[in-house]
Amino acid sequence: MLFNSIIFAFFLPIVFLLYWFVFQRNLKVQNFFVVVASYVFYGWWDWRFLLMIAFTSFCSWGSGVLMQRADNQQITPRRLSRKFLSISNIVLNLGILGFFKYYNFFVESFIFAFASVGLHLQPHTLKIILPVGISFYTFHALSYSIDVYKRKVEPTKDIVAFFAFISFFPLLVAGPIERATKLLPQFYKKRTFDYEKAVDGMRQILWGLFKKIVVADNCATYVNMVFENPQDQTGSTLLLGAVFFAFQIYGDFSGYSDIALGTARLFGFNVIRNFAYPYFSRDIAEFWRRWHISLTTWFRDYLYIPLGGSRVSKAKVVRNTFIIFLVSGFWHGANWTFITWGAFHAVLFLPLILLNQNRKYTNIVAEGKFFPSVKEVFQMGLTFLLVVIGWVFFRADSIGQAFEYFGGMIQFGTLRASYRMFMMKEAWFFLGMLVVEWIGRKNQYGFEKIGITWKPIFRYAMYYAIILLIFLFAGKEQVFIYFQF
Repeated sequence: MLFNSIIFAFFLPIVFLLYWFVFQRNLKVQNFFVVVASYVFYGWWDWRFLLMIAFTSFCSWGSGVLMQRADNQQITPRRLSRKFLSISNIVLNLGILGFFKYYNFFVESFIFAFASVGLHLQPHTLKIILPVGISFYTFHALSYSIDVYKRKVEPTKDIVAFFAFISFFPLLVAGPIERATKLLPQFYKKRTFDYEKAVDGMRQILWGLFKKIVVADNCATYVNMVFENPQDQTGSTLLLGAVFFAFQIYGDFSGYSDIALGTARLFGFNVIRNFAYPYFSRDIAEFWRRWHISLTTWFRDYLYIPLGGSRVSKAKVVRNTFIIFLVSGFWHGANWTFITWGAFHAVLFLPLILLNQNRKYTNIVAEGKFFPSVKEVFQMGLTFLLVVIGWVFFRADSIGQAFEYFGGMIQFGTLRASYRMFMMKEAWFFLGMLVVEWIGRKNQYGFEKIGITWKPIFRYAMYYAIILLIFLFAGKEQVFIYFQF
């Protein structure tokens, strides 16, 4: 079920009304209803996906229960220690993820490697259906198992609350990747309806829908035309195609996150922020503190720090940085383009690490001012350009196509007349989005405070104007980009 679909427009209010006005009296029943609603939401694509998420949830919940019993010496044989149980669950979850997401990739890579030395093997790939959002809910489950092992969270015996935590539908298919330490305890406490919180959630949903439907989906049409035939495009067209993809993926993914966070707030939950205006970053390190925050912090806490983090020699810090970026790239998809994208960002990180400049910018840009300085404009422009170059690897079908794209970009050529009028509308949309987010860059999301103190007639006129823009200028419906991950 897509957030930007008519089906979801009916699903959400029905679930909302039942959740608050029918199942509110009993917490366990309310949590069970969350599980049912989430499974309906997830199973809308393919009911077979439900078997996998239920299996992952049960195994992860069971591992926590067994670790607690091991603590109390209530489990036999004694070799089933906390460490063994935790590692077993981690291996099981990563094994499932690896099979569904990477089996064909490894087979095809081995075949190519052997073919390069003259050995031709017969491929044995499978027609595997990748479960939507498997990377996200697997990381939810992994965080629980690791945090239980490290005693950061108490293992829960409440299987309903745990299943609700893993399958909570606003976060289920594209995050944010929430931790058990923060989200799971919210399922233990009685939730009361908060009108102000719900209104704020609706505002964030509206802003997310605008970014997805108006900005991202319109940019997608232009981007698809350019990337499908890069060899036939002029240099200017290719450059703009890459820029448009930068705004497509931002509008798409941050729009999804806004809808997810707003929806969670409707049901009384507070969820980790996933984006903090990344295109206003002054260097690559700041960009990664602001882009896909839940994934970045997940890798920091569960991979980078256990490897030694920054408390080791410079050589090992460089090693650790490359590891998390390469793994992050591989997490995004079974293609060398994603690994190259991760390596590219690791290389961009190197000078900042070597010069101890990777924590230079932790405040917002132009703090205390409306307009940025000339230096900040240059820094943001350079950072954005580097990010756009990386996005070409991310969007390309192969490494070869990416370099073909770069080769075409440096060839001089004017923008084709057939594209000029087409792109003007999209440019106004994402420029408007940037203006709103610049004004609201101090807030949790760009639209959070805009119009909040206006008289109701003007505030609601603004809401209806945005809704009208969504209906009038909706691009062709596109699946959220991060659903494939």
